[in-house]
Amino acid sequence: MRLRDKVVIVTGGARGIGAGIAQSLAAEGARLALLDIDGEEAESTAKRLGAGHLGFAADVSDEAAAADAVARVADALGQIHGLVNNAGGGNRKAALANGPIERVQQEGWDEQMALNLRTTFVTSKAAVPHLKQAGGAAIVNVASIAGLVPSPAMPAYAAAKAGVLSLTRTLALELGPSDVRVNAICPGLLYTRAWEVLSKNIQKRGGRYADMTPKEVFLEIVRGQTPLGREQTPEDMGRLTAFLCSDDARNITGQVIALDGGMTLQGGG
Repeated sequence: MRLRDKVVIVTGGARGIGAGIAQSLAAEGARLALLDIDGEEAESTAKRLGAGHLGFAADVSDEAAAADAVARVADALGQIHGLVNNAGGGNRKAALANGPIERVQQEGWDEQMALNLRTTFVTSKAAVPHLKQAGGAAIVNVASIAGLVPSPAMPAYAAAKAGVLSLTRTLALELGPSDVRVNAICPGLLYTRAWEVLSKNIQKRGGRYADMTPKEVFLEIVRGQTPLGREQTPEDMGRLTAFLCSDDARNITGQVIALDGGMTLQGGG
């Protein structure tokens, strides 16, 4: 077990990618603190992982709330060795940030920045003093391939994720002398709740997708857009995150890894 007794915070850890990451980290022996806006689900996910894990509600887009959450983790679990900044996505205002640029509203833009960039900033700021004391620690930022390639359909989300990549490199330089490594993962096509909704809408339009289930629509899109022809999964994300948090990656920092089946090789996002 590469992470035995290491304490790792996972933001947005209640479900989806965050839960997949948490499962892989727990399998490697880590003790986890799952922070999520949905505290009940975070607590439930932590319990499913077994004894010794913690899950509770925290709005990590708010600086004071993030600081309080990190302090609570340190009090409950002790020295913090890792941080996975996974919280992000969008909510009911996300449509206000969709392109083209003339349609993007400031309210939607600001929300995307808060959910997808500020979360990484304020949680890292709160955790860094603890990580510096660990004698070797890691931050893994979950970004997106949207931050790597032009994404005119979602300019605010893409800009926020590109900001996460810039922050990743900056923190890697700043924290290297304290033996805190900082890397980012850019996932490609995962079947999330957002993709389920999108696939249902595509199916309703008819055509070649009319007789498919939403998951089949998604998989058909994946086959057409990725050289490897297969979807990415929360478990894929988890295994890579566990590696980056472990001593096996002790000389890897400031890197951006596209976990996308080769999708960005074609310039697609």
